[in-house]
Amino acid sequence: MPRTLFDKIWDQHAITTNAAGHTLLYIDWLLFAESTFADFEVLRNDGYSVRRPAQLFGIADHYTPSHGTTLADAVDDERRNIITTLERNARRHGFEYLGLGDPRRGIQHLVGPEQGLAQPGVIVMCADSHTATQGALGALAFGIGGELTHAFATQTVWQRKPKQMRVTVDGKRGYGVTAKDVILTILAKVGAGGAVRHAIEYAGAVIRDMSVDERMTVCNMSIEMGARAGTVAPDDKTYAYVHGRPFAPAPEDWDTALAYWRTLTSDPDAVWDKEVTISGDQIVPMVTWGNSPENSLSIKDLVPTPADEPDAQRRLDMQRSLDYMDLKPGMPLTRIAIDQVFIGSCTNSRIHDLREAAAVLNGRKTVVPTLVVPGSMSVKREAEAEGLHRIFIEAGCTWGEPGCSMCVSLNGDTVAPGKRCASTSNRNFRGRQGPGSRTHLMSPPMAAAAAITGKLTDVRELI
Repeated sequence: MPRTLFDKIWDQHAITTNAAGHTLLYIDWLLFAESTFADFEVLRNDGYSVRRPAQLFGIADHYTPSHGTTLADAVDDERRNIITTLERNARRHGFEYLGLGDPRRGIQHLVGPEQGLAQPGVIVMCADSHTATQGALGALAFGIGGELTHAFATQTVWQRKPKQMRVTVDGKRGYGVTAKDVILTILAKVGAGGAVRHAIEYAGAVIRDMSVDERMTVCNMSIEMGARAGTVAPDDKTYAYVHGRPFAPAPEDWDTALAYWRTLTSDPDAVWDKEVTISGDQIVPMVTWGNSPENSLSIKDLVPTPADEPDAQRRLDMQRSLDYMDLKPGMPLTRIAIDQVFIGSCTNSRIHDLREAAAVLNGRKTVVPTLVVPGSMSVKREAEAEGLHRIFIEAGCTWGEPGCSMCVSLNGDTVAPGKRCASTSNRNFRGRQGPGSRTHLMSPPMAAAAAITGKLTDVRELI
């Protein structure tokens, strides 16, 4: 039978399938952050231990401070306790802990690729929805929640195999168009629920032309369509990215691994449950206007008018979003003033993203508070070696310490009620960046342009 990339990885890790249609999958790598303290408590109360601690990585990222490098810099005792609880669980169970002083630390979805854990053909799971990021390396990567204790105790997880969807982006990206614009365009077409119970494979010339960093941005937001996972078939860019990383195949095993990885492509006659095709030539810089990532429009567009929407429920949802965001139908998006900017998150905090933002900010000054947070210590070191941090600081930005920061605002970095933030993160839900906060999603260069002008701006006018 012809198989997709997803089928091949799934079949390689399947142990058994029960009468209900659920498959027991072996997990190669399991990553998790500070919020797993309750799962470890259940593990202890039930008398279980971690099955394979050498394949677990506990990573401090959600609650870590952006404005300091020590535990004392955390904003309060509650957050300090959450961070130290993960460290205690690491000592108790013997798994690797990447805490505040660890030079490998960062957002877990960056750490996996940086350490060579995410590589073609493996299954990577995290206790976080945006695990799909790591599918950019040809891995099967998805988040787990209630199954985490079972995963700790067995290094396996029960899953129902999802349907499969291929999103093909052909053509060529235009001037000023980033990977974030590509995925926001896909979201606008597919919708927030358009990929529910599906795993997505991204294909086409635009995807192939992307760097691995850019592919991670695309895969990252698969979850915003309801998808279980997002993947890109591995190629020479993937192999070059993985080569030489700490957990990459050893030199004597490299040729064997490479031969296997080259088989990890979808067969030409593989069957898809759903297919979507988008012309890359038509993609332009995008921003969101509402409270779902699917509420994405070209920066040249107008705020939509609910009365033009024929579906009653969608019309109601649009009006609620406009009320929350304090926007008027028909106003140009470029007239929306913003109060602050956040450049970071697992979606857009890699070195490629920081270079794009710095290119816009270089020699200019911000007019609103702007926080730039690299996604990992590795990214921070590389950015500083290139002098990017000086560009940000001289432009008036705050150069932060690695972590999730203002994407989810669990570490104390928040947007005040009623204030509007231009953000490179992945979600613009109500209150995502703080109670009453208003979030507009966009790419790093678009966010940099907003920081310079104080409003949503077409970055192509600045570059």
